[in-house]
Parts: sequence; C-alpha cells; structure tokens
Amino acid sequence: MEEPKKENKHLDHYYEDSEIDTYFSNNKVKIPVTEKSGFNFRKLWAFTGPGFLMSIAYLDPGNIESDLQSGTVGNYRLLWVLFGATVLGFIMQSLATKLGVVTGLHLAEMCHRQYKRIPRLILWVMVEIAVIGSDMQEVIGTAIAIYLLSNVPLWAGCLITIIDTFTFLFLDKYGLRKLEMFFGLLITVMGITFGYEYVVSGPNSMDVVKGLFIPMCKDCDSKLQAVGVIGAVIMPHNLYLHSALVKSRDIDRKNPERLKEANMYYYIESAIALICSLIINIFVVSVSGVEYLIAFQSEQLNEYVDADIYKGGIFLGCAYGVAALYIWAVGILAAGQSSTMTGTYAGQFAMEGFLNLRW
Repeated sequence: MEEPKKENKHLDHYYEDSEIDTYFSNNKVKIPVTEKSGFNFRKLWAFTGPGFLMSIAYLDPGNIESDLQSGTVGNYRLLWVLFGATVLGFIMQSLATKLGVVTGLHLAEMCHRQYKRIPRLILWVMVEIAVIGSDMQEVIGTAIAIYLLSNVPLWAGCLITIIDTFTFLFLDKYGLRKLEMFFGLLITVMGITFGYEYVVSGPNSMDVVKGLFIPMCKDCDSKLQAVGVIGAVIMPHNLYLHSALVKSRDIDRKNPERLKEANMYYYIESAIALICSLIINIFVVSVSGVEYLIAFQSEQLNEYVDADIYKGGIFLGCAYGVAALYIWAVGILAAGQSSTMTGTYAGQFAMEGFLNLRW
C-alpha cells in the first residue's frame, strides 16, 4: 500500500503567496526524479548554482582589499579569523536557504509579511544602503582593474562597469543556467589568476596552515583588521540574495521529503562554493603576507604602508613581471564584475520583497 503523502499544514498559508509571479516563476530549473533514494550527482548538479552566485559576495574587491590589508598587518596570523568568518557565514547562509526552500518566500518577502509598515520601511532602507555601499566598492574595484589593464580613467571604467553589468544580466533571458555558468566561469578565472599569484610568490605552506587553524596574533596591532575581515566576509544583503536564489528550483514544497532533499543538496552546494571562496581568499592573504611584509615595512619606523588592489597589482608587476600585473588585474576584474551583478540582484530582490512589487 502506498504511504499517504505528508503535508506541512502549518505552512499552507505561505503556499498561496509563493504562487504569485516572482522573478524566477517562468524560469525555474527542473529537478530530476530518481527511483532510488539517497545522494545523487544529477540532483546535486540541478541544485548547483545559487550557492556559487551567493559566494561571489565573499570574493568582491572589498574582500580582496581586506585580504591584502590583513596580510600586510598580520602576515598569515589572521587566516583563522577568515576561516571562522567563512564558517559563520555558511551557518547564516544555510538559514537563509532553509527559509526560501521551506516557505517559498525569500527574506525580504517574509519581512513584508511579518513586520509592520514603519519598521519594514526602515529595514528596507538599511538593506538598500548596505547594497549601495557594497556596490560602490565593487564598481570602483572593477574600474581599477580596467585601469590596470588599459589605462582607462576611473570615471570611464565606472561607466563601462555599469553598462557591462546590465548587459551580462540579460544572459538570464536565455536561461538561468547560462547565467549561472557565466558566474562559474568568473569564479574559475579568479581561482586561476589568484592561484597563479600564490604559486609565483611561494609562501611557506606550513605557516599558512598554522595561520588557518591556530588562533594567534598575540601582541600585534591587528585587532581592528580582524574585525574588518569579519565585516568584509559577512554581508547582510547576501542573506536576502541567497534566500531568493533558491526559489529558482522547481520544488514541491508540500512534500516534506522533497523539502528535506532540497535543503540537503543546498547545504552541500553552499559548502562547496564557500570552500572555493575561502581558498581564493587564502591565496590573496598569503601573497600579501609574504610580499608586502617585506616590501612595505620600514625597518627604521616600523610602519606599514596601506595595501590596496591597485598597489597590489603594481607591486606584483614590479616583483614578477608585467604578466603578474595583468593576471592580477584580470582576477580583480572578474571579482568586481561578478559581485556588481549579484549586488544588483540583491537590491532588486530587497525592493520587490519589502515593497511587495512584482516587476
């Protein structure tokens, strides 16, 4: 006898709301049906995408610059802070994922239903300010990368970035999976370019591992930078983004088994994506730790020169040749362009959810 399908009656009042047209309503990815239960790579592939788009926020130019500064100030000794912040980020992203999967509503839509008008509008303004603040550094970071590659002025680079962002976002008109593949390509570019810089700079691998797993930095002036690492990694608007992106999969939310399955695959995908972002961040911190500490520390004054993505490219070009400069710039360009696109999505989802708009 076939077992009757269980239902989440306490969530039934959300299902009708989730049927309202949203951005992904006509563009959802189908999940393959398999006879056998348990882990399946085809299903994992079907769920793969939202986590990697989310992980872009962990790799934006602001994060890269924070990595450079933490490397110059603390060498490898702040890597454990980066690791801990990434783990904390995974926990928070998993909660956002679960909200979107189980209710069919992303975080901004849920806030619209749970909060009264005044606090809801205040929260919306705060989220949009966070998105704008992140987008500013992402656009400027991309413009710096364009300047390193072609000497185009920063103001022109900002305009190019804005135009490119909306141009690339039109890729989803040809299918959401194509857009996700494009983001995967950009993450791959970042991994290759920053990995190249790691190899040519040759940091001590044992010191990197110790810095990653052993909390330290006693008697060093890096407490403020440690807080900066946490702030750069964990971004509030990314929770709104991730909880919305998971709605792009066609999930039967009235079937508890399908919900449990979706949550499991999303957890796995998010973990893989954040591991990739952590490795890329480790590359950047390690490069700055081994090189900037030598190049910018004054033996007489015991002072550090502030590190940024522009100085990072120039130094690498001087130390390892012009190829290192261009490879660095390509990595920053990929980081800036991809994060600007996801920031645009985050702002769109926040505005639509908090104000109950359907565009």
